Amino acid sequence: MIPMRDGVKLYTVILVPVSESQPYPFLITRTPYSADSRLPAENGLISLTDQFAYANLAADGYIFIFQDIRGKFKSEGSMQIHQPIIHREHPGATDESTDTWDTIDWLLHHVPGNNGKAGIAGISYPGWLALVGAVDPHPALKASSEQACMGDLFLGDDFHHNGAFRLSYAMEYTYEVEVDPTKDSDFPFPQFDLFDWYRNLGSLKNVNEKYFHGKVPTWNNFVKHPDYDSFWQRNSPLTYVPYPEIPQLHVGGYYDQEDINGPQLMYGHMEKKDSFNRNHIVLGPWYHGQWGRLKGDSIAGISFGSNTGEWFRDLQKKWFDYYLKGIGDGKFDEAYAFQTGTNEWKTYSSWPPKEATIQHLYAGPDHTARFIKPVTAKGSVSYVSDPDKPVPYRKLPIEATYGRGSRWRPWQVEDQRFVYTRPDVVSFSTDSLTEDLIVTGAITAHLFASSTGTDADWVVKLIDVYPARDPDNFLMSGYQFPVAMEVFRGRYRKSFSHPSPLIPGKPEEFVIGLHEVNHVFKKGHRLMIQVQSSWFPVIDRNPQKFVPNIFEAKNSDFIKATQTIYFSKQYPTHIDIPVMVSVE
Repeated sequence: MIPMRDGVKLYTVILVPVSESQPYPFLITRTPYSADSRLPAENGLISLTDQFAYANLAADGYIFIFQDIRGKFKSEGSMQIHQPIIHREHPGATDESTDTWDTIDWLLHHVPGNNGKAGIAGISYPGWLALVGAVDPHPALKASSEQACMGDLFLGDDFHHNGAFRLSYAMEYTYEVEVDPTKDSDFPFPQFDLFDWYRNLGSLKNVNEKYFHGKVPTWNNFVKHPDYDSFWQRNSPLTYVPYPEIPQLHVGGYYDQEDINGPQLMYGHMEKKDSFNRNHIVLGPWYHGQWGRLKGDSIAGISFGSNTGEWFRDLQKKWFDYYLKGIGDGKFDEAYAFQTGTNEWKTYSSWPPKEATIQHLYAGPDHTARFIKPVTAKGSVSYVSDPDKPVPYRKLPIEATYGRGSRWRPWQVEDQRFVYTRPDVVSFSTDSLTEDLIVTGAITAHLFASSTGTDADWVVKLIDVYPARDPDNFLMSGYQFPVAMEVFRGRYRKSFSHPSPLIPGKPEEFVIGLHEVNHVFKKGHRLMIQVQSSWFPVIDRNPQKFVPNIFEAKNSDFIKATQTIYFSKQYPTHIDIPVMVSVE
């Protein structure tokens, strides 16, 4: 147990190399998921080189530190998810930054055989802890690698995307982490397929009334703070992470089903103030944390042609070896971004690369899409969105997020043909490409739409449609591969802090960031724009009637609405695509 400055003691597992031939650096992982997962065997020894995310680091000698954060498992104190860093505004206060500082200081003085240097790393929540641990860092903390960190939890990542609430994940995760601080808890669902369970749940107010009963603090905050108010703004790392105070390696996956936004957001934020060239990013073809200990050579039948996980872990070793041991030349590229389609690693001097030019892919009549702006005065297509019949975000069944048989991890590469023929999903496709199209950087959708309701959700996807008969991979023939997709809650089109109702029937522009990619649409493939108004139950059902707080909506507030997508000269629905070659 390591004492913090306020007297609270944190449970810590310390694993030291068998050999004491030289001093070793510390590599710290702080976690809400139990430090005991790395406890040694009965003989006091554990082989980290056989089954560990840092196996190649362990082989060359590090002192590994695993610590339960305050309020979780065997540590003292209290915990609530993703608390802000407050010690700057309130001297003497404690937070995850001060706890990291105090831990390092204690280790330096109490663990023999250390070389006086420490690094910190982690994936997911431990990734966020690595990010904030590097705020006002201890002098001995020399490098950090946040991987799949939580970013702004209202604008993106775990709990909201552009204000749209991530129902199934948020409900299950907050229950798991907060209902019992001494363990991870699975919500006791009465059935395996949860699609109808969530639909029958009705209004979000039923979660507390029927199940949580006010005992899950973060859920209570969802209810109290439905908009991007000071609570969410204060909790955003954008407000308390100033710049890369030490070398920072951000790591993210294109298909991260939990924290796709955090690494991209924090790299971009810190890069603006990186005058020391110590802010770097790695983006790979991974779901959440896949690079940590798996091959990373495929996801759900999509092959990436190589062991991308091993490639990253070699880079990670080079990173910490240099900063903590002085091994190597310290030369790191600004950005490493795996290019899907060609299945090659690429390096860039800036991210997104400045060489890309923006091309505009426009929706058009007869479900077509072209790189030419519409010239017609009118053009639209409509569909009915029914909250009682929402579009699933993946094929049924919908298993518990981390339950037995769950297919949660790979869902962001799922073949979109399972919704293609639904009447409440519209698609616009190009002709087959006559040459490869390299898309590298941030993708942004400009959706011109209206609704007969006073609120609406918009889900926009950019899809790579494989040839109907693919000679390179016959089993992938016709596959609709989602390159980038995101949701936007219409009430926030003007302000995330001050929502406003839609005016029924009025066309408006909705600007939706689809994140950053590095993908080659191959010759013979097609590009598709796809739009829908529900994504259930990963996103809660929008009542489609404006109510001040969706968490307090009545069941009667949920109404059908007719949604209209426009593709005219005045209202040109399109996607901005960063292209590295010219479009013919």
